Amino acid sequence: MAIAILVGRNEVEQQTYNWFTQGWKRALLSFNPDLDVRTWPNLGNYADIDYVLVWNHPLGILKKFTQAKAIASLAAGVDHLLVDPDIDHHVPIVRIMDPFMATDIVQYVTAYVLQYVKLVSHWALKQQQKMWFKQPPFTLSNKIIGIMGLGHLGGKAAHVLHQLGLKLVGWSHSPKTITGMTHYAGKAQLHEFLAQANVLICMLPLTKETKNILNRQTFAQLPKASYLINVGRGEHLVEDDLLDALASGQLSGACLDVFRHEPLPFDHPFWSHPHIIVTPHIASVTNPETAAPQVMENYRRLLAGEELLHRVNLRKGY
Repeated sequence: MAIAILVGRNEVEQQTYNWFTQGWKRALLSFNPDLDVRTWPNLGNYADIDYVLVWNHPLGILKKFTQAKAIASLAAGVDHLLVDPDIDHHVPIVRIMDPFMATDIVQYVTAYVLQYVKLVSHWALKQQQKMWFKQPPFTLSNKIIGIMGLGHLGGKAAHVLHQLGLKLVGWSHSPKTITGMTHYAGKAQLHEFLAQANVLICMLPLTKETKNILNRQTFAQLPKASYLINVGRGEHLVEDDLLDALASGQLSGACLDVFRHEPLPFDHPFWSHPHIIVTPHIASVTNPETAAPQVMENYRRLLAGEELLHRVNLRKGY
């Protein structure tokens, strides 16, 4: 029996993210030095492998693991995995639900909401101009923060932002009850939610229903000069529609951590846009040291024939 770690779609990505692969190997071996842990492309006999750990794996390779009993995404999301047409849907797929990752993404969202609310870029510009410019508004805390997606991550972000005294509304596919916010659910209530959101935070999973949800029609329903933060997935956003909304003033700016093509191409207009903040998908990065216990617990359960933790619902896509 062996565990395989597959990181990177190709050789270039495999080398780029070797630090991630080696971090996982060290973390797993720290639990049991006798584990047979193999890393792509040096996998040996594929029939030996019963547990496959993947992040942006080479598409088409999973069909070679004929004896695999489970596949684990080394991230909270699984869209990178489900694009593979050769996945055996009879093999259970699990994902990472690490509280440390949740803390990371909530801190990221909070930081950029506060940057907007406290007018950080405005005051930074005044410093560059050497202007003692003490003229209101001094804060935008009267604005309403709208969170799309109220699962584990969205709910935690809502709690923290509420504790900071910010006004919140939330929207999700199904009804939720979260302290400190007015909640809307389903397509029928999306317009009412959007009409209030001066800051729109996308924390949705990527599904057929949510793909391209950040589009021209969505932006048109927001209050004038609203701000967008996307920490969901790049395919939630129609990029040209964002550029048009910024050009028209319908949106005042955007903070983007995820993109349709990653790494973001060198000549992409987002890099140099004066009203777009770009970060390289770092809002929440899996830490092998904190996530490994969960992965090993699932391996123990797998060998014992027990129910696996955080199993992915393939129908829902998360």
